[in-house]
Amino acid sequence: MTETCQLMEQLPAIIDYPNGISVIDARYHRPGRAAIHLITEGDKAALVDTGTRFSVPGTMAALAHKQITPEQIDYIFLTHIHLDHAGGASEFMKWLPNARLVVHPRGASHMANPIKLIAGVMAVYGESEFRRIYGEIHPIAAERIIEAPDNTLVELNGRPLRLLDTPGHARHHYCIHDARSKSIFTGDTFGVSYREFDMDGLEFVFPTTSPVQFDPEAAHASIDRLMALHPEQAFLTHYGRIRNLSYHASQMHALIDAFVSIVQQAAEIQDRQPIITKALQDLLLERLAAHRCTLTRDAALSLLQTDIKLNAQGLEIWLEQTIRQSTQAAGSS
Repeated sequence: MTETCQLMEQLPAIIDYPNGISVIDARYHRPGRAAIHLITEGDKAALVDTGTRFSVPGTMAALAHKQITPEQIDYIFLTHIHLDHAGGASEFMKWLPNARLVVHPRGASHMANPIKLIAGVMAVYGESEFRRIYGEIHPIAAERIIEAPDNTLVELNGRPLRLLDTPGHARHHYCIHDARSKSIFTGDTFGVSYREFDMDGLEFVFPTTSPVQFDPEAAHASIDRLMALHPEQAFLTHYGRIRNLSYHASQMHALIDAFVSIVQQAAEIQDRQPIITKALQDLLLERLAAHRCTLTRDAALSLLQTDIKLNAQGLEIWLEQTIRQSTQAAGSS
């Protein structure tokens, strides 16, 4: 009885879908912000993204609840190595003895030796805040890491999962096409969609342009590549399943262009960060109103504020890189 109560205390929200797909809440900052996806095929399973090391106890409880043993997990897929997606990888690898880590070639070395990855994030947050959010991150043995270049096919107990290089949000990003379920697991390539914004079965989706590798042209191309597969549903790390993908692809393209226009209009302003942030806030609130969102302004901003801040930072970094490249090109001509 006591063990059952303890398990329930640890158990995160779980949503089960057909074809052995489940959404497990990673408990990152708040419920419904980040998901770990479970794919089950027969007596084998895989995880897509890991949350942070603080996501591990709840996810292990979810596996036990579903009667999946640690030994049955064959793969951990990291769509990319941003720490809300990959921060729990080293801890999971300790608990899942047969799992191999499948990661983009640009991210593999950072999983085997995370010193630079940790230092980069600490430079943003500071050490104490880093520890609070992400905890400890350890090296993963190179022999347990599978590098996945474009079009890599991984079979989960005979179920083909195809990994497609999809830059735009990050250069170390892939998405997973699961033909069995006509699904794509998109990490951050297909944007962010919180379930609190769903209205009458229609989701609200917007791009994530967080630092430091946003590339609008690549982002557009990656969305088009995914849609060419004619998926019926997408599983987003932020958060869970969305449908209506043709509509959302069109909205994503329009919003990427709108985001770029906002930052370009602020190019001549010295202290541009507050201007970009306010413009992104106004744009998303305007789109939510058109979406007929019933949340109050304060409730909506509570859900959006972290994404708006990160998007503004990423857009400004992209702008500065673009200006620098233009200056260098002009100087060499």
